[in-house]
Amino acid sequence: MESQYCKVGSTTHITSGSHAGSRLESYYKVFISMASDTKYAGTQLGEFFEQKALKIKKTLDNLVN
Repeated sequence: MESQYCKVGSTTHITSGSHAGSRLESYYKVFISMASDTKYAGTQLGEFFEQKALKIKKTLDNLVN
């Protein structure tokens, strides 16, 4: 019997593909809105969302340039 390998759980890098820019923009908008949401504002979770949005923005800027 020959070994078989499947790709269950395999991932694709977020910056790969033709729709990477639009995907990153939508993620950025989601994290910014979650960071500014009143129930998360001023909390550690809000700060986490803000930091995540900044990282995505930096990646998006690097992708565009």
